[in-house]
Amino acid sequence: MLTGILYALAAGLMWGLVFVAPLLLPEYPPFLLSFGRYLAFGMIALPLGWMDRKALAQLSRADWWEAVKLSAVGNLIYYLCLASALQRAGGLVPTMIIGTLPVVIAITANVRNQKRDGRLPWRRLTPSLTLIAAGIACVNQREIASLGNGTTADLLRYASGAALAVAALACWTWYPLRNADWLRAHPGRSPRAWATAQGLTTLPLALFGYAAAWIGMDFLDLPFPMPFGPRPLAFLGLMFAIGLFASWLGTLCWNEASQRLPTTLVGQLIVFETLSALSYAFMLRGKWPEPLILIGIGLLIGGVVWAARNRPEPATVGEQTV
Repeated sequence: MLTGILYALAAGLMWGLVFVAPLLLPEYPPFLLSFGRYLAFGMIALPLGWMDRKALAQLSRADWWEAVKLSAVGNLIYYLCLASALQRAGGLVPTMIIGTLPVVIAITANVRNQKRDGRLPWRRLTPSLTLIAAGIACVNQREIASLGNGTTADLLRYASGAALAVAALACWTWYPLRNADWLRAHPGRSPRAWATAQGLTTLPLALFGYAAAWIGMDFLDLPFPMPFGPRPLAFLGLMFAIGLFASWLGTLCWNEASQRLPTTLVGQLIVFETLSALSYAFMLRGKWPEPLILIGIGLLIGGVVWAARNRPEPATVGEQTV
């Protein structure tokens, strides 16, 4: 249990790096950062794939197809939906919707994975979910206050942005649950090789997306210097750093956690990503967070600690999930 939680913490620390990329490269469009990150991830996976060639050779055609689906949904489609949602609706609704990931994943896992992982009675699961939800509300207090103002000018555009944020939420609810399904069904397989397999399947998808973006920008005659933008060294360095740490190593640590922990618990531990992203953002700003945000962070941590204390109960035939 402790080892799995530490792996989840390491994954969250590295995944949080993804949220600082737009702050460090504000002049780059989100879709280019998304395709660039996963293109770098795929290129990093090539030599790693050679190192893990024996383990990768054990994967069946069905396994590779599963890796393709995980890469497409959990990587590219998720970030495209999120980037589009932010452009259409701003940071308000997308932030609130994506911030519910730990709660949504935990509830979904508790419903669908009872036979495999056992169940957490709702009366024991509710306190940690409540703390996490309250922490998210405190951290996003400015967004909540703005939501009550109702000053949007284009309701249709705003609604489409919210819908895209829900689609992003659905993608990253589906990904960790489906990824955990494969890992728990193959306990003898290497989590490192499975992370590498996802990187290898991401490469052609990201390459196609990057090429399409390049052609599209050239066709529209947009004033953006391709292929690597106005700051090529910074762009390439950041993309490869994120590709190595956030994509491959972060996925490896998450796979290790998924093999060791019940899906209901590991879903809540995604909150480490939120905490890491907040910490990095305040480091870049060079100032301490506001008191209400600190309270929210404390509630998030408290919810995770509470969740770690729970142990699933074996589900019996005909038992109700109450």
